[in-house]
Amino acid sequence: MSPMVLTQLATGLSVLAGAAIVKQVMDHQQPMAGPFPRCPTCNGSGRVTCFCSRWSDGDVGCNTCAGSGRRSCSNCGGSGTGRPMPVRITARPMPTPITTTRRPPY
Repeated sequence: MSPMVLTQLATGLSVLAGAAIVKQVMDHQQPMAGPFPRCPTCNGSGRVTCFCSRWSDGDVGCNTCAGSGRRSCSNCGGSGTGRPMPVRITARPMPTPITTTRRPPY
């Protein structure tokens, strides 16, 4: 066998092994939510019906849902869990004001 055929064979086998590992991991986990409670708004899927599909006359698509008719859940931020999303807030100290001493007029 030539080196090119061996390389292709090794690549194909590694793709199949990776797919098998991912399938095994997904089968043993709770669906979408993990150890946290499911989001009551999206039922753990992380996606809800987009506004464009609620008021449309059959056509679906906008920038928010990219034409799928489903957008990220605003309650859980698309995570599917009831826990809040972590947010980093940066606060800088206020600069000290420059004080000047005024002399009384003579």
